[in-house]
Amino acid sequence: MSSVLKAGTRPPWVGLAAAVWVQMAAGNAYAFPLYSYALKSKLGLSQQQLTILGVANDFGENVGILPGIASNKYPPWVVLSIGVLASFFGYGVIWLAVSETVHNMPYWILWLALVVATNSSAWLATAVLVTNMRNFPLSRGTVAGILKGYIGLSAAVFTQVYTTILKGSASALLLFFTLGIPVLCLALMYYVRPCTPASEIDPTESGHFLFTQLASIVLAVFLLTITILKDVLTLSDTLSCTFIGIMVVLLMAPLAIPVKMTLLPSSKKLNRSAGSSDKLTITHPLLTQSTSDTNLSSLMDGEDISEVDVLLAVGEGAIKIKKKRRPRRGDDFTFREAIVKADFWLLWFVYFLGVGSGVTVLNNLAQIGVSLGFNDTTTLLSLFSFGNFLGRLGGGVVSEYFVRLKMIPRTFLMTITQIIMVITYLTYASGLNGTLYVATILIGICYGAQFGVMIPTCSELFGLKNFGLIFNFMGLGNPIGALLFSGTLAGYVYDTEEAKQGGSTCIGPNCFGFTFLVLAGVCCISASLSIFLTIRIRPVYQMLYAGGSFRLHQSLGR
Repeated sequence: MSSVLKAGTRPPWVGLAAAVWVQMAAGNAYAFPLYSYALKSKLGLSQQQLTILGVANDFGENVGILPGIASNKYPPWVVLSIGVLASFFGYGVIWLAVSETVHNMPYWILWLALVVATNSSAWLATAVLVTNMRNFPLSRGTVAGILKGYIGLSAAVFTQVYTTILKGSASALLLFFTLGIPVLCLALMYYVRPCTPASEIDPTESGHFLFTQLASIVLAVFLLTITILKDVLTLSDTLSCTFIGIMVVLLMAPLAIPVKMTLLPSSKKLNRSAGSSDKLTITHPLLTQSTSDTNLSSLMDGEDISEVDVLLAVGEGAIKIKKKRRPRRGDDFTFREAIVKADFWLLWFVYFLGVGSGVTVLNNLAQIGVSLGFNDTTTLLSLFSFGNFLGRLGGGVVSEYFVRLKMIPRTFLMTITQIIMVITYLTYASGLNGTLYVATILIGICYGAQFGVMIPTCSELFGLKNFGLIFNFMGLGNPIGALLFSGTLAGYVYDTEEAKQGGSTCIGPNCFGFTFLVLAGVCCISASLSIFLTIRIRPVYQMLYAGGSFRLHQSLGR
């Protein structure tokens, strides 16, 4: 594992700006609806075969056990490099099939290639998320919300590239993923690296986060506006390309922070007083120095050091805590210690049921639209992407409000969104005219919020030290949900109804009606489990966020 840079030697904002672009690349799995129809038509697949490919898409994207382990052993550039190779080889094989360069490619090879291709998302996202969560340890929810928000916007970004630059060509999009993603990530990997923030509070940090959040919201609204304009008007090629240029500029907005910090360095920093709640006294019996190259020789009995220093040192292994007991919630857990905890599995099932039902809509979005009389897949995907962005960003921001001001666990927000999902699935099942667009946005919001809440919750309950592995294991809920609810349930129900109608395309609310009723029941169970989990972990959040600020429970040995 790479060592921590000396405190204050390099601001983490450059890495956050680079992470935005890498997250966009990591969102390649969300573009599956853009080329799924080409796969079905050119390869002669049934709907169930296509939904099984959708499972491969989700399986590759969310199986991040190996990236999680690698993020604790190797520097970010190594993890990013593996993601680059996966994208090149995986999407390269799919491009060969869709472009008909290779004819009659076996279905199982296509399935494996899609797993490898979308697994690039897991490697790329893990590298930037773990690095930035450690670079901003006291703003976990905010950072997770920002990064997961941008990956949620990726589908809308790729949709604009697909319709404007690539002229709706599925094979061109796959070639873009084969070559474009590797080039982008190779260019940015130097900037994605660990660094320790200065041990003094920077009063401008909250403003920088706010600027980044507002920039992402402006980008989201801009993309939604373009989608609506293209749906109701015929735009010229020149105007469409101008919109693409504006989109690129908005994606570069987070870079303004390190540029501003370089040109206008801040000379005022708020020092932490010895008696403030952001300080903690660490005595010799709690700490032992390791052989790490990080210089901690200044640690002496009774000396005060900052919360950030200790949190990052613990996370990087520079400080080892002597424990004579098993860790408690809020401590740094090993993976083996975490998986025997009831809270771990409660969170896993809440996430699995919520995100697994949501990904069923995403994987079948094109067919849902056609069955209800809407043939424009790109509009539905952009709406889902916009909602997904709002949910991911809002999941971090809103849950941060809950924990800092009310000490309410983040999982309370999961409960709210899952109740909304129940209502929305029932709306889908009814097939009411005029509700498809609104329902798609709502499902996108609720689906995205599951990510924005689960990630910081993992770090708060089980620590940052093995965060990459733990949150990636939680992510398995997505592909397992896709397999059960999308590949098995939705695909079977659709093909059965299609056979009854005797056509090549299923039309009407019955194509997915039963599926949506089952998903509504699933979310009822998920909401109940979420309420139970929220009650269980409320004392942990009262301890961690007493007084409105994060308390470094891991290093207190409580």
